[in-house]
Amino acid sequence: MKLLQVPTANLEERIKEELEENPALEVSEDGHDEYDDNLKDEFESGDEEFEAEGSADEYDNLDLSEYINEGDDEVGDYKLRDENYPEADEGKVIPIRVETSFHEMLLDQLGMMDLDERARKMAEQIVGSIDDDGYLRRELSSIADDLAFRQNVVASEIEIEAMIKKIQQFDPPGICARNLKECLILQLNRRLKEGKEVELALQVMEKYFDEFTKKHYEKIQRGLNLSDDQLKAVITQIIKLNPKPGGNIGSVNKAESYVVPDFFIFNNAGKLELTLNSKNAPDLRISEGYRDMIKDYEKGAKKDKRQKEAVLFIKQKIDSAKWFIDMIKQRQQTLIGTMQSIMNYQEEFFLTGDETTLKPMILKDIAEMTGLDISTVSRVANSKFVQTEFGTYRLKFFFSESLSTDSGEEVSTREVKKILSNLIEAEDKRKPLSDEQLTDMLQEKGYNIARRTVAKYREQLNLPVARLRKQL
Repeated sequence: MKLLQVPTANLEERIKEELEENPALEVSEDGHDEYDDNLKDEFESGDEEFEAEGSADEYDNLDLSEYINEGDDEVGDYKLRDENYPEADEGKVIPIRVETSFHEMLLDQLGMMDLDERARKMAEQIVGSIDDDGYLRRELSSIADDLAFRQNVVASEIEIEAMIKKIQQFDPPGICARNLKECLILQLNRRLKEGKEVELALQVMEKYFDEFTKKHYEKIQRGLNLSDDQLKAVITQIIKLNPKPGGNIGSVNKAESYVVPDFFIFNNAGKLELTLNSKNAPDLRISEGYRDMIKDYEKGAKKDKRQKEAVLFIKQKIDSAKWFIDMIKQRQQTLIGTMQSIMNYQEEFFLTGDETTLKPMILKDIAEMTGLDISTVSRVANSKFVQTEFGTYRLKFFFSESLSTDSGEEVSTREVKKILSNLIEAEDKRKPLSDEQLTDMLQEKGYNIARRTVAKYREQLNLPVARLRKQL
């Protein structure tokens, strides 16, 4: 179950951990490595002690037939790439993100300031308190306490505020703000030379911020005596600003920065083809050197207790390697079986990309098709992604409850949400549709749906109420 939840981007790291812990597991196909040769010499000389867990019966009754009689290609080897079509895997490039993190970028700018040691410690403490969105959400008193206890620097709140003002001049604009209003004002102050519209936008933020967030444009228009065109120009300037100046800069976790698909689905002349992403999983096999040592032991005449302990140690390592290879193989089989069932169930969507063709599907449906437990299907659906010609989707995207139509037919709630989204997208933004109007329009299309359900679906789509969707 743990391996099943490991993302594709992190699978290689997990396999490397196992390779480091178990020398009987290997990736390369070039015979023995240096470690195997050294261990074989020690095994033959009988000078090395091995810590092998086992009873006296195990020492006396070692059965090594399963390790000796199996062919070289049958001892737990497992290749994750298709050798017949290697170019297919080579074309699936997994991106690797290498860049400077957000806080490193701020520290680089701090390094260009001419500061004494005390001021630098203050500045570094402030920069370290900025969150990933670019905001400074700690009180001045808390920062002063941190400086006193951690840096042995006694600083007044006035000094800290002065240093914050300096850091607010860093890039990107809006950095180190205490709230959204201050963040937007900082950005507008950088753009004052761009004209009258920016000056008006700054006045709106300073005097009518609450009215703007609630879209009470009439009050703003009366208060600043603006024409309709001026108000539109001001709003255009404000919506260009970035509410999270640090949100799109740098990331140290490439597995979270990029979505690495676990599956690929191709439409080959109307026939869907499913492949598993194996780019990050090396070929695994049992070490040849360990197999040879067991064969040498079986052929040898001298079999003292030390050599029996050594061969039991080797046997345990090979068993552990076999187990890990089997677990990787089982992971792949579980993934491909689950995705195959989802693809078959939602075949029309994968052929057309039309969300309205998605059928109602719950975890139980796939669990019954695959013979897996519902919890297993849930783990796969929540943590895995599939790449199609229409985009990359998390598997849980394809699961949805059903809703009945006037004709009694069951349709996916995903279909209803798509139609709801299309209705809102096509509405007149000067007179947005209310939830009651949207309910009536969906019912006219044959969907039995209540107003509260429409409101719930709208919220799930992250769409605001009609008043907040209004535009001039």
